[in-house]
Amino acid sequence: LHEERYRISQETAAAINRSRAAGGRVWAVGTTVVRTLESAVDDEGCVQPGSGTTGLFIRPPFNFQVVDCLLTNFHLPRSTLLMLVSAFAGYDNTMAAYQKAVMFGYRFYSYGDAMAVVGHR
Repeated sequence: LHEERYRISQETAAAINRSRAAGGRVWAVGTTVVRTLESAVDDEGCVQPGSGTTGLFIRPPFNFQVVDCLLTNFHLPRSTLLMLVSAFAGYDNTMAAYQKAVMFGYRFYSYGDAMAVVGHR
């Protein structure tokens, strides 16, 4: 899995941490955001501002500490990003969603259709 560069501003980290403290949900728009936020969380569960690179490889089982919901496209079969979605939604749920996507003619990959995965927190 490739490394990705990221930057989390002080304002963004503070907004995420306030939302979580108030019981709000954190939506990640895209897998890069998931990898970034899960890489930038400290031992107390707070997102830290800063910039860097992440090589975090998210696959089942993974203990998500920050992200509650995910908006992402339908990734290619046997890809590392499909593994990330499976870690978040569960393998059976992910495969069921993909079967329906194929049945209804959804488009896959970067310019295809998207799905929202709402976590259980």
